[in-house]
Amino acid sequence: MTDTRRRVKLYALNADRQWDDRGTGHVSSSFVERLKGISLLVRAESDGSLLLESKIQSDTAYQKQQDTLIVWSEGDNFDLALSFQEKLGCDEIWEKICQVQGKDPSVEITQDIVEESEDERFDDMSDSAPPIELPPCEFNRLEQISDLVSNCLTTPMRKEKLAAAIESEGYIRKLVNVFHMCEDLESTERLYHLYDIFKNIFLLNKNMLFETMFSDDLIFDVVGCLEYDPSSPAPKRHREYLRKHATFREAIPIKNPQLLAKIHQTFRVQYIQDVVLPTPSVFEENLLSTLSSYIFFNKVEIVSLVQEDEKFLTELFAILTDPSTADPKRRDLVMFLKEFCNYSQNLQPQGKESFYKTLTSLGILPALEITLAMDDQKTKTASIDILTYIVEYSPSVVREYTLQQASNTDEDQILLNIIIEQMICDSDPELGGAVQLMGVLRILLDPENMLASVNKSEKTDFLNFFYKHSVQILITPLLENTANDTPQREDYRHVQLLGLILELLSFCVEHHTYHIKNCILNKDLLRRILVLMKSTHKFLVLCALRFMRKLIALKDEFYNRYIIKGNLFAPVIDAFVHNQGRYNLLDSAIIEMFEFIKLEDIKTLCSHVVENYGKKLDSVCYVQTFKALKSRYDQHQDKLKERNSLDGVPSILRSNRYRRDQRQLDEEEEMWFNEDDDFDDGPSVHKSPATPPPSNHEILAKKLESNLESIGGKVLEKKVILDGSLDCIGGKVGEKKSLSPTQPQNAIEANGPSCKQANNNSTSPKSVQSQQGALNNNATAASPPVQDAPVTVQSTGDGKVSLFKRVWGLVDYEGGDSDEEDETTDAGGGGENTSKRPRLS
Repeated sequence: MTDTRRRVKLYALNADRQWDDRGTGHVSSSFVERLKGISLLVRAESDGSLLLESKIQSDTAYQKQQDTLIVWSEGDNFDLALSFQEKLGCDEIWEKICQVQGKDPSVEITQDIVEESEDERFDDMSDSAPPIELPPCEFNRLEQISDLVSNCLTTPMRKEKLAAAIESEGYIRKLVNVFHMCEDLESTERLYHLYDIFKNIFLLNKNMLFETMFSDDLIFDVVGCLEYDPSSPAPKRHREYLRKHATFREAIPIKNPQLLAKIHQTFRVQYIQDVVLPTPSVFEENLLSTLSSYIFFNKVEIVSLVQEDEKFLTELFAILTDPSTADPKRRDLVMFLKEFCNYSQNLQPQGKESFYKTLTSLGILPALEITLAMDDQKTKTASIDILTYIVEYSPSVVREYTLQQASNTDEDQILLNIIIEQMICDSDPELGGAVQLMGVLRILLDPENMLASVNKSEKTDFLNFFYKHSVQILITPLLENTANDTPQREDYRHVQLLGLILELLSFCVEHHTYHIKNCILNKDLLRRILVLMKSTHKFLVLCALRFMRKLIALKDEFYNRYIIKGNLFAPVIDAFVHNQGRYNLLDSAIIEMFEFIKLEDIKTLCSHVVENYGKKLDSVCYVQTFKALKSRYDQHQDKLKERNSLDGVPSILRSNRYRRDQRQLDEEEEMWFNEDDDFDDGPSVHKSPATPPPSNHEILAKKLESNLESIGGKVLEKKVILDGSLDCIGGKVGEKKSLSPTQPQNAIEANGPSCKQANNNSTSPKSVQSQQGALNNNATAASPPVQDAPVTVQSTGDGKVSLFKRVWGLVDYEGGDSDEEDETTDAGGGGENTSKRPRLS
């Protein structure tokens, strides 16, 4: 049960016409001996229990919806539905259902009625029950016939028997003959009975009866019977409308009689469903499902017949693109194409793909370039509808065509620019066409539907083209209206158009990065948009604010620096102050923007707002946003001051958190050689006479000593944290001298040893102690004396001094011999040799 293709949710329609979830499981189709047929089985995902066991009946109406849903009925107003997790699993089960019923899997609904599946429960009863005997179809029997038909609608079995009897006896034609008689005699009461009879025959929902009623010689008489509605004070005039007013206009003569008849029939049946028949109640919706299917398949057949007639379509597009074609003729052709595209929505995916390929190859897009720019409103509206159908199905077709035009067409003649121009120049006060065209542009500019394209460079190429050749046309009304830092036009149509442009630009900011960024910078676009914050139309003010909010939401330092440099918060703050705290959408939107800056801790914007507008915002107390923003700013400043103070401390005294890169360690050595040996706050030190400049060998020795001391300092740092004290080992004398391990120190370094060279001639322990006491100005007198670690200061024969030290408890290398032998001399002159390598503990 791990196959997610067959994973489904089972739904059942309850008495309130709401779908109840009956559980999640896995569906399969197999032969069930008890039901004597192939059945749908759904077993629960949790415990494997059987949620559904439904035999696939040969005449049950199954319907496939939205690629992952199969719906059918199994009782009186008892509908079931399977919602699949994956389309592939839905297709597999649908093919199995169609195989059992002998149907083509390409259809989305079977031709039989929904109620027929219920009738299978009464198979035995139906076969054994006698057929329904219809009374003679006579003038005086109409009331009896009406009652009989009405009573047969109560059960599926009786509906089936009644439909069979009407068809076998040719009863519909007999009723039509009686209708003519009643109408000639103006017998209103009997005409009312005929209305009820035919209305209930429609509710039988039988395809074979529809074929009879919708035939060319009977359809007008059936419509005539339905004109005499008892609830209407006067008869309707449906036949007059269909014959005189609903005239069929042939843009091009249709020479195929089958196609012509099917077009007429489909229009009339659609009229009967939409206008003539009473609106079905909630419980009668499914009773006309076969009528909907009848219209559906008629439309599919019409599209197929037109598409197969290559000569017809070729002639149509030739006339449509001919400059000499009159505008009324071109309008009829466009209206035909619109209806043609509308019918194509009923096709299966493969059929749709073939349909749109045919239209593209015949030149639908060049034709739309002409018809979109026409002044006739009907032609333009129909052209927008056709373009919308094409773009919604395959935006790549339009993108590819546009890129082909780039090299050989003037900019104002490119289809994409024509679309933008028509959006800007829409003459409708409510901008209905502009709204629709904006939706088309949004689909074309959406990178999400570019990813699956076969052409991998489509996204890059199309966006490059748009921002090079088209975006300036789109933003022209915006730049013109904000030329003098105030909105130039405030009429409703113009501000509505600016709102559409801002909506599209906001979409670009969210989904495009590099291109829209360059556009905003080069055109100073945000500044011009924020001019609209002064508009008297609040929705336009909100559109401008929404655009800025999209920029801030990206948390891009490029945009942040652009906003700060241009002081672009000023119009927003002015609008906020001008609003005077009124509780409205503008107030909430501005506060939300600053709340976002605070929550996301955008430091540059936070500092800019507080430093430049803090005084204006201090008085806003009904929300805590601006106080919190000021508090966040103060925290940033405190951290900045702390960091700056640490930057001023010598690197040898910094904590590990601010430790410099190892490549900068030579700075400590430079400090060692450059600093003076005098210490103001320590005891006086006897200085030796001036000595000649040290040799290179001596400099290297000193550098080695400095490195050793630096390592010792870092080790001792850890000791400070652990013990709160640090042993300092220092001093450099001119001759070998042993110090007692128990000799106290006068001062302790806080952040590790910083032992410096002292040139003096004193060799007494007191003198050495004085030097050590002056090593650090930060030493505290209250610190307890700390026992020195053993130190050996060894003087070489050439006057160079080598310093080796070990901090007991911190340094103790494990294993092997040391590189040099440490010699420790105690106060009594005894020595101890160690051969262990120091180890860090």
